[in-house]
Amino acid sequence: MELITKAENFDEYLETSEYINHNNVKVVIVANYLMEKIFKDMNDGKKMGYLDPEIEFALRAFEFVRDEISHSNDAGRKELCLRASDVLDKRTGLCFGKSHLLCALLRASGIPAGLCYQYLRLDENDDSSPLILHGLNAVYFASLGRWIRLDARGNKEGVDAQFSLDEEKLAFQVRPGLGETDLPFIFPRPDLGVISVLKQFETAQDAMANLPTKIIGKC
Repeated sequence: MELITKAENFDEYLETSEYINHNNVKVVIVANYLMEKIFKDMNDGKKMGYLDPEIEFALRAFEFVRDEISHSNDAGRKELCLRASDVLDKRTGLCFGKSHLLCALLRASGIPAGLCYQYLRLDENDDSSPLILHGLNAVYFASLGRWIRLDARGNKEGVDAQFSLDEEKLAFQVRPGLGETDLPFIFPRPDLGVISVLKQFETAQDAMANLPTKIIGKC
């Protein structure tokens, strides 16, 4: 699938915004810690996943958000966090909030990143269940000259998302025969349709029961 950028200017994939607030001090601290840990490990001769520090940072940021930030519904957490800083502070978020945090951590390190969406069946075992949106990320690596999609939703039984540069290993593989779709767009900010739906609710459980069902294509 060819990914399509939805920003008028490429610099928008590095900008600070309401939900991708990587100017927040806690976000900056975590981003700096991850980068400093990379260089410390390099100096200590520890094995690295990638020789390119940019890609290595993205790997570690991805694994931090995937593994250290709980998926609110999986963990039974009530907090509905949408701003990157809130997701980091509470250490929990739905797929949308977690994608906002990963985007913020990458941008804090100068790596262009954006937001992507999939249409998935609400109940993967019920072909007639409604289509809902799932949020994930795309990151641009200058050394590769291309975008890579990543999904830091959080793994569980039946979900095994991994960092991969060659073959996408997302949390969910779409099933076109059931109407599921990978949207090719990379947004610099959350889609306004997604945010307008999620802001109506106070808890993660309420949001999960009323997930966004469409994007409006504006951010």
